[in-house]
Amino acid sequence: MAASDYKEFWGLLIFGNIENLVLACQGAVASVNPIILGILSLITVITWLVIGTYGTKVAIKYSRVIEFTGGLVIFILGVESVLSVFHII
Repeated sequence: MAASDYKEFWGLLIFGNIENLVLACQGAVASVNPIILGILSLITVITWLVIGTYGTKVAIKYSRVIEFTGGLVIFILGVESVLSVFHII
């Protein structure tokens, strides 16, 4: 597969990294042990790497749905983060 085959997933890749940062920040704010947080983050990244590497051929048909769902999740996590700062949730 050429790099152009993955162009539908570029936005998800960029915003997926932002999502990982949001989750790490939430863990840090919640005073989670940084070693455990780092280990869990690495496990998650490696898992997504494996899923992405082997699942792309199947998922390419559903790239628009996957990108929308990923964006929606990122938006919801961002709103949840903002609301939790103000103790609304």
